[in-house]
Amino acid sequence: MKEVFLSLLCGFTVGVIFAIFRLPIPAPPALAGIAGIIGIYLGFKIITWLSPLFQSFFR
Repeated sequence: MKEVFLSLLCGFTVGVIFAIFRLPIPAPPALAGIAGIIGIYLGFKIITWLSPLFQSFFR
């Protein structure tokens, strides 16, 4: 839980700094960004779940 809070705090701080200096936000559009993050997470989890089935392939 501490990692989630620190990540949120860091992202918030970066957002504030970018807003103060009127820079474009360093993130994709909201829905596309969230979908990308979910896709990365699911891809990683599926491979780690399936890797015991394909030990010789992933070594």
